[in-house]
Amino acid sequence: MELTESLRKMLVETGKTLKGVERRLFMGRTVRSFGAGGQRMTERELGWSRVTVRKGMHELESGIRCEDAYCLRGRKRSEEDLPRLLDDIRDLADGQSQTDPTFRSRRLYVRWTAARVRALLISRKGHDDKNLPSVRTIARKLNMLGYRLRRVAKCRPKKRYARPMRSSGIWP
Repeated sequence: MELTESLRKMLVETGKTLKGVERRLFMGRTVRSFGAGGQRMTERELGWSRVTVRKGMHELESGIRCEDAYCLRGRKRSEEDLPRLLDDIRDLADGQSQTDPTFRSRRLYVRWTAARVRALLISRKGHDDKNLPSVRTIARKLNMLGYRLRRVAKCRPKKRYARPMRSSGIWP
C-alpha cells in the first residue's frame, strides 16, 4: 500500500497530538490496517518507532494497557544516592550559621560558600569527590534546608544628615 502525502501528513500529525496509551493504540491500529510489513513501512515512511508500534500492537491484542510510569523517569535526587548527605550538610552549616541580625525573619545565613561546604564534605565528612554532587546542587540543598548563602548584613546605623550649609538656604 502506498501512502499519499496528505495521508502521511494526517497520520504523523494525529500521532503527535496523542500521548501515552492512546498514541500506541492509534499506531497499532494503523499498522494492523496496513497488513504484513506495516511496521517497517510506518517506521520508514512515518518515522514511528517499531518498539512503540509493537507495544501498541500487543496492547490491542491482549487488552492490557501498559503503564507509562512518568514519575519513575529522570535523574534520582542526590539524597537517594547519598543518604547521609543532608545530615552532613546540616551538621557543617549549623556551626557556621547566624540568624538575621534584625530578627525580622527566621532565615539562617551561612558564612561559607557552597564550594567551601563541598570541600568540607570531602575533607571532614569523608565523601568522595567523584560521587559528591556539584557546587550548584549543594547550594540548592543548603537553600532547601533553610540556609542562605549571603553575607550577613550587620545592623547599620541611621544615616547622618549633612549639616546645613550657608549656600543651601536653610541656614538660620
